[in-house]
Amino acid sequence: METWMKVVSALTLGAMLVFLIPRARQMLKESPAAQPGDWHAALLPIGLVVVFVLLLMQFV
Repeated sequence: METWMKVVSALTLGAMLVFLIPRARQMLKESPAAQPGDWHAALLPIGLVVVFVLLLMQFV
C-alpha cells in the first residue's frame, strides 16, 4: 500500500474516533437502566443464531 493511502486511512480512523467517542459517552449517560427481563430478550435472538449456525454446520 502506498504511503499516502496509509496516512489517509490513519486520518480517517482518527476522525472517526474524534466523532464517535463523545457520542458513545452521551449514549451511555442517557441510556435507560436495564430491567430484570432484558436479559431474556437479548439471549433469545443470540440463542437462535447459535442454533442456526449449528444447524448449518451439520449440513456441511
